[in-house]
Amino acid sequence: MKALKRTFFAGIALAAMLAGPAHANDLRDDLKEDMPGLMELYKDLHANPELSFQEFETAAKLAKRMRALGFDVTEKVGKTGVVAVMENGEGPTVMLRADMDGLPVVEQTGLPYASKRIATPASGVETGVMHACGHDTHMAGWIGAAQLLAERKDQWQGTLVMILQPAEELGEGALAMLEDGLYTRFPKPDYVLAFHDAAQAPAGMIGYSSGFALANVDSVDISVPGIGGHGAYPHTTKDPIVIASAIVMRLQTLVSRESNPLDPAVITVGSFHAGAKHNIISDEAKLQLTVRSYSDESRKLLLDGIARIAKAEAMAAGMPEDKLPSVTVQDPYTPSTYNTPEFTKRVMDGFAARFPGQVRKVPSVMGGEDFGQFYRADRDNVESLIFWIGGVPQDKFEAAQRGEADLVSLHSPFWAPDAEKVIATGAEALASASLELMPVKGG
Repeated sequence: MKALKRTFFAGIALAAMLAGPAHANDLRDDLKEDMPGLMELYKDLHANPELSFQEFETAAKLAKRMRALGFDVTEKVGKTGVVAVMENGEGPTVMLRADMDGLPVVEQTGLPYASKRIATPASGVETGVMHACGHDTHMAGWIGAAQLLAERKDQWQGTLVMILQPAEELGEGALAMLEDGLYTRFPKPDYVLAFHDAAQAPAGMIGYSSGFALANVDSVDISVPGIGGHGAYPHTTKDPIVIASAIVMRLQTLVSRESNPLDPAVITVGSFHAGAKHNIISDEAKLQLTVRSYSDESRKLLLDGIARIAKAEAMAAGMPEDKLPSVTVQDPYTPSTYNTPEFTKRVMDGFAARFPGQVRKVPSVMGGEDFGQFYRADRDNVESLIFWIGGVPQDKFEAAQRGEADLVSLHSPFWAPDAEKVIATGAEALASASLELMPVKGG
């Protein structure tokens, strides 16, 4: 997942970590006792990352911990996912999610527990593996919340469903779990919550967006046929590079002239390949695009427009109808993530009281996160929220604000968050929200 932009948090000075209101103290005090163990878990997860749909060791070690806490645990949901259920009387069902997968990145943080793992992704190219997106902090915070809630069964009433999701980095893990019966084999949630670390925000800061928070992400492949020949005699050919170049330029008008200026949209051509020699006009050009949008209507406008422009430019160049470009939209795509507004306000009002000075509304981003699948699976009955927790160590954040240093992004081989603050804030936030959502009847 891409990081929040620096401008989102420009001018923010992180407030001192206040003790918070009296009702925060019991969770916070217990967390202080739990943090040494959670940090040991974090370091183990960080040193031993696994790629998407290869999270076998990670799933097994965390499933074991959840069983020890009294959860009913099912493994191999959606290939490598884990579902842990704790039923505690009548009441709402709250689902807490953490993602497990690392990235094909060679770590360069210099940490004593840096990953030295080597693995082979679907591409077949051997690579180093790193938790460069902070999923190790997500899992440790998730375990911290599970411990707090398991110890407080007298303080909540309902059903707690805690899931470890595989393959978020592929945008496929949430859908895999849903297709494997997440909402039919297990209690279907009324509320779904998750957090993600942020590489452009100071450690411990909580950021949130109401409504659309992250974008639809589509990967589009365009194959542009041509009629090849000698570069000295272009009149005997139909040059696919020229046609593809016209397509690239025309695509920009989908955003600038066809999309509503108030409805964000992005079309980026990330790859353009054609030809192999100076004096040969090739017979094919290939384009790869990433397409970002929020609403389903905007997504359709962009995808339909891409197909229309690709074919029209080829026709304008005189290509016959049986040799027009093919446009392939990869499936599955990553749907936009929508934070339901009333639920978001309810949770963030609670966070503002519990974490004074640490909560801030931030703009939505055009990055993607397949967490949105859990809301889209039953929009009429599921309330959903994902929020950010800043991970930048305070000294580095302040240096960046003074212009003395640059912050690295998520997915960087240098990303090293202030894990203790991310984990402690995440665990307390997830646990406190769950307690508020599942009150004891008559309490």
